[in-house]
Amino acid sequence: MENCRYLGLRHLEKEHGRLIRQAGEQEVGYAGFIRQVIRAEAAAKTERSIKYRIEESKLPKPYKLLDDFDFSFQPSLKKKRIMDLSTLDFLDRRESVLFIGDPGTGKSHLARALALLACRKCYKVLYTTCSDMLADLNRGVYEKTLLARLRKYASPQLLVIDEMGHDRLELEVTKEAHLLFKVINERYNSEKSIIFTTNVEEPDWADYLGDPVSTKAILDRVFHHSVRVEVKGPSYRKYQGELLQQKYEPDGQE
Repeated sequence: MENCRYLGLRHLEKEHGRLIRQAGEQEVGYAGFIRQVIRAEAAAKTERSIKYRIEESKLPKPYKLLDDFDFSFQPSLKKKRIMDLSTLDFLDRRESVLFIGDPGTGKSHLARALALLACRKCYKVLYTTCSDMLADLNRGVYEKTLLARLRKYASPQLLVIDEMGHDRLELEVTKEAHLLFKVINERYNSEKSIIFTTNVEEPDWADYLGDPVSTKAILDRVFHHSVRVEVKGPSYRKYQGELLQQKYEPDGQE
């Protein structure tokens, strides 16, 4: 057990008794026993790594799963395209994903579900809302820690920037798009993937960001090498709210 601790074999340290009994019951040979021990240790280490990556990703709880997404509620959304994205091949191809659509249509659900899959495949992932990221970078400007904060958003293999346009006040402090451009440009130059969700249509980005020059540069980089997924349809949150309302209105009577 001391040697297990020294070598970092946490699973073997805890489970060696069960593994020995199991090998005895199954009459496993020496080579088979060693194989079982190594496989069990590797599986346990992988699980610890996945748990760590999920925690470090800052994904909000409860975690979103693709299996929980109601594709029948958004018939305009091509399920095959989402399933293709769920293979995560776009990460290996250094591509990005841009979800555009109305509020409540499931853009964030899909983005967070793909991010969770990436964590489980042991990619380094970071989730943030657009407003939180810009507020963090803006603090870096005043505290003279901008470069360190930029590295935080530049280093992960996958960065999820959620809810651009969710809050019109998110750019009130920065007054311009230069901080967003710095993140987008850094990841573009290093060929690292982004999942971006927004309810702002492309022609409205310049007005929303308040800086036509930076906006043009951002759009050029965001749309280049990006899979664009439009999610047009009713709000699922509104639908759930109506169902809840009906639950407390028996027979449709108020």
